[in-house]
Amino acid sequence: VNLAAIEEFDRVNERYEFLNSQRDDLLKAENTLLDIIDDLDKVMIKDFTNTFKIIKENFKITFKELFKGGTADLKLTDPDNILTTGIEIIASPPGKKLTTISLLSGGEKTFTAISLLFAILKSKPVPFCILDEVEAALDDVNVDSFGKYVQGLKDKTQFIIITHKKKTMEYADVLYGITMQESGVSKLVSVKLTDHEEVL
Repeated sequence: VNLAAIEEFDRVNERYEFLNSQRDDLLKAENTLLDIIDDLDKVMIKDFTNTFKIIKENFKITFKELFKGGTADLKLTDPDNILTTGIEIIASPPGKKLTTISLLSGGEKTFTAISLLFAILKSKPVPFCILDEVEAALDDVNVDSFGKYVQGLKDKTQFIIITHKKKTMEYADVLYGITMQESGVSKLVSVKLTDHEEVL
């Protein structure tokens, strides 16, 4: 007869009950986390669906305005699985058959991407936006359209545009340039065009 068995049982039973309570706490925490994830998924699906509809409509309008015609659309690649779906861009500039963006020329792809960017900015305006040579692949006519469109959005968003295109610079309120008069010494040059327009 093991006289220490009762004490051993009490010790092991206490340990068992402690571990059992820990396991129950973990299961409760897991269920709580799964419920939170499920709620977040529902919110993300709802918000994404609503935002996608707004951007889709804005994209159709913006594309027509920038290209001065044509049609464009955004489609979900897997509408049944919103959280894992991709987005397909369909663009048809004036005089071209409706096609995917991969079949467009470099300039058309750039202008389509700019249209999408402006559609997103229209959907949710931001106070500040930096564009780094986004219009580099565009010809002068399309750069002119780009400049006019930025002018139309500048009341809601302040744009900083890094560019080498003279046509884009014509639409700026202030120009900043970097010059190197001496080797290895950079100097900032700025011109406020609104002041010069008033003088003229």
